[in-house]
Amino acid sequence: MLAILEYKAGNQTSVRRALDHLGVPNIVTADADQIDACDGIIFPGVGAAGQAMDELNETGLSDTIKEQIWKEKPLLGICVGCQILLDYSPENDTKTMGIVPGECALFNPSWTDYEGRPIRVPHMGWNSIDIVRPDSPLLKGLESGAEFYFVHSYYPVPVDEYVIATTTYGRPFCSIHGRTGLWATQFHPEKSGRPGLQILKNFNDYCKEAAGA
Repeated sequence: MLAILEYKAGNQTSVRRALDHLGVPNIVTADADQIDACDGIIFPGVGAAGQAMDELNETGLSDTIKEQIWKEKPLLGICVGCQILLDYSPENDTKTMGIVPGECALFNPSWTDYEGRPIRVPHMGWNSIDIVRPDSPLLKGLESGAEFYFVHSYYPVPVDEYVIATTTYGRPFCSIHGRTGLWATQFHPEKSGRPGLQILKNFNDYCKEAAGA
């Protein structure tokens, strides 16, 4: 069973549909006991970093997430859920969770694409990844060039040792970061067709193995 965090700043419905399609048992919840009973956590997010952090702090979910990570409960962050695992976001001048060392940055609209045209901000649509750490369990069955769906104006800049894959939009940026059992994707795997479903399957497989299921 996977817990999809409910905190009024996520994309829980699409994530749940993707997991249902895979036949993965799941629950959308903000209850600490239910989260504790699950094999893994999916931490989705849409909107602004400041709004998301306010909700997490007001509900106590921020402390719940940190406690579960301390217990080595597997977690997958998505989009804003990827960004606020870092230390800081300039969006709303937000002190974020500080679980992964690094900050977020805003795309520069003066950057250009491969045809020399200024990029559009937000970055919206399909783009490919370049895998930095092919041994990551999250990327089993995937190769560089796999395409995923992005919608974001800010992007994560973790310390180098946490970078798992990059994507180029004007310049290369980190699109997957983390470590074994703690991962985050800037793109939306739940909206990314077969490659996205593969990531969700890989995460669930890791959770079941970690739980001894």
